[in-house]
Amino acid sequence: MVDAPSDKLATLPARLRAAREAAGLSQGQVAKLMNMHRPTISEMEAGNRRITADELAKLADLYDTKLTWLLGDAPERAATDDPKLQLAARELSKLKPDDLDRLLKLIAAMKTDDETGA
Repeated sequence: MVDAPSDKLATLPARLRAAREAAGLSQGQVAKLMNMHRPTISEMEAGNRRITADELAKLADLYDTKLTWLLGDAPERAATDDPKLQLAARELSKLKPDDLDRLLKLIAAMKTDDETGA
């Protein structure tokens, strides 16, 4: 059975929040990285604000997830029990917010370098 469009629209806010949390980011950090205000991110996750295609693409990139998953066209993610991933998450949670922001920018720069072949 195919989901109705309204079902998919209802899925988006929950998946945005889940993806942000899985990425280990606060709404404030996402807002800063997206050059938005924190309440804007909150409104998106509550389903009270329309999201442009450009914003959605940037969020998918930031959260390192696929647009199809955010839009509800892919199944829920499987929970991971990878010990390395769990260790990384624990260590990242110990960072100060400014240090985490710097690390995320460094990771984004490294991804950009990989994509451009630098």
